[in-house]
Amino acid sequence: MWRRSGARAPPPPPPPPPPPPSPLRALTRAPPPRAFSRFLSSSPEPLPDSSSAAAGPASSDPAEAGEDGLSSDPAEAGEDNLASLWEEDVAGDGDGIFAADASSDPADAVVDEVMVERVRAVVESTTEDQIPSALAGMVVDFTEPLLSAILVSASESCSGKKLLLLFKSAGKNNPAAKSLGNLEIVVDKIADSDEIDKMNVYSLWDLVKEMGTVPGSVNTRVLNKLLEMFWKLGKSKAALEVFGMFNELGCARDGDSYYLVIQAAGKKSMVDAAWRVCEEMIGSGCFPGDEKVGDIVTLFCKKKKVKEAHSVYVAAKEKKVQTPTSALSFLVSALARNDETINTALELLEEYQGESLKDAGQSYAAVIHGLCKTNNVEDAKKVLMRMVNVGPAPGSAVFNFAITALSKNGEMEEAKGLMRVMENQGIRPDIYTYSVIMSGYTKGGMMDEAHALLRDAKKIHSRLSRVTYHTLIRGYCKMEQFEKALECLKEMKEDGMEPNMDEYNKLIQSLCLKALDWRTAENLLKEMEDGGLCLKGTTRSLVAAVKELEMEELSNASQEA
Repeated sequence: MWRRSGARAPPPPPPPPPPPPSPLRALTRAPPPRAFSRFLSSSPEPLPDSSSAAAGPASSDPAEAGEDGLSSDPAEAGEDNLASLWEEDVAGDGDGIFAADASSDPADAVVDEVMVERVRAVVESTTEDQIPSALAGMVVDFTEPLLSAILVSASESCSGKKLLLLFKSAGKNNPAAKSLGNLEIVVDKIADSDEIDKMNVYSLWDLVKEMGTVPGSVNTRVLNKLLEMFWKLGKSKAALEVFGMFNELGCARDGDSYYLVIQAAGKKSMVDAAWRVCEEMIGSGCFPGDEKVGDIVTLFCKKKKVKEAHSVYVAAKEKKVQTPTSALSFLVSALARNDETINTALELLEEYQGESLKDAGQSYAAVIHGLCKTNNVEDAKKVLMRMVNVGPAPGSAVFNFAITALSKNGEMEEAKGLMRVMENQGIRPDIYTYSVIMSGYTKGGMMDEAHALLRDAKKIHSRLSRVTYHTLIRGYCKMEQFEKALECLKEMKEDGMEPNMDEYNKLIQSLCLKALDWRTAENLLKEMEDGGLCLKGTTRSLVAAVKELEMEELSNASQEA
């Protein structure tokens, strides 16, 4: 009965709470957890532990002390002690375990937002030359997460130089703050600024070289950003220097690395250096994306390096890189302009299949023009007929290329045949088409056919060109059919085309030199003057000379008589 009425010892007071963490520290770690194994014991005896020792001093009341000592139920006392230990230690150890897990990763560090704002405000409000001393005077422990938060929160007005000074000052305070992640933030901020400052980029490059002495401190992305900035600044030599130090800095070049340095070198017409890099890219088999390969092909075409551009195209195709149709068309047109590479351009027409044929009209036209220029008329005709039968549909200019080449070669039936194909395609032959075929007829002395074609042209076109009549006049003069030449000149006037000095000059010279008809020539000379045209002095002198020669002959003949 005494046991039941006796008061138990009061429960031990809870341990005092830990002091709050300092706001200047970025991360607070919990004490290491204690093991759970001791709570699995079935022994009624209390286990020695610091937490049980701290439960409070023994009672000073002898009665209370004697109560437990005189207990007749040792099992009950053991259960009470074990339950007490379980409640105290589980609560403490559980908190310790989860606190330790939460603080085991530095990436989960707690950043002091107040400190972030303080440092950012100092950096943005302080002049650039005073930033190192201003930061040195602040009580700041620059951890990696703290510096990262400051850099990310920096406004767009914060210059690249200030960011670099902040980065370097933080690194002096704590070298761990100069991490690759924070370097990438600085690089992105400088690269994305509206106006990239040349000196900031060079300072950044110096910083990268300095950090690159430690393996893993620089990566390909950072170096590619530098290449891009030097390209935009037009600093080709600096871009080539960055490209040359990839291996030294422990970084592997990717397709963008090659692309950026090629563009940078090409911008300053360092084409040979760009090609050396391109050869290395081809050898490595590391190509950028489709569009960027197209840019490289176009660049070399613009720099008159069409063979090199073709090599890039072929190598990229072998690596399953699909060059855009626009770049292919640029390449074909460039190859077609060169007599040495026209056949390569002809072969590349096979690259256009399916839907891409719709955009191939310019390439086909360039190849046909190049073939006609090299007098390969047969292949030009084949390509033209492929366009007619398969596509892309040819226009009047493409037909005129082939018709001109045929007319120059005197293949008049072939030329007329193409004109009929042209009409069957729904394309009306233009004045140039008629003039070209007429020129071919006149060169062959087929003046009747040429004049008949003129009449056909007048049925379709209400007004012809001066060249059309000029072609006929020259042809008649060549055949010494001066009467028809004069008729053609008259017809020209009736059709509303005023002859110019070329027509008059050709007629007058032919009349004087071949027909010795100075009278008709003199009439034409007067007609010119009435029309406000002034004949060249040599032709005027020619008329006078022929007239004087005839007068002398008549005088000599009369004297002899």
